[in-house]
Amino acid sequence: MPQYLLLMYQPADGGPRQADGSVITDPEDFKAEHERWMRYEQDLKDAGLYVDNRGLAGAEAATTVRVRDEETQITDGPFAETKELLAGYFLIDAPDLDTALEYAAKVPSARYGSVEVRPIWG
Repeated sequence: MPQYLLLMYQPADGGPRQADGSVITDPEDFKAEHERWMRYEQDLKDAGLYVDNRGLAGAEAATTVRVRDEETQITDGPFAETKELLAGYFLIDAPDLDTALEYAAKVPSARYGSVEVRPIWG
């Protein structure tokens, strides 16, 4: 079965959001958001699609490496200024792209960020 990577992006200026776009600060709202994520992961497992899931440290922990004219350049953080940052991923086994897109739309952070879907090569 083909594998797809669901790359989850979130706003660069903060994490989980309410439906109105405001940052979640209330502990009960955080709890509800966490429960949405746990349900989503369980839904993937129940559907037989789940392979792996990881979150990433924030952009402040990133280091970018480039080689230009045979010289290695190392810079702190991501290279480009952006409104969204890569926050994590789900790796799924899905029968086709349509199924992967269906589950990408169910990622809780798709409500306030975005989810990029890419097939795995090989």
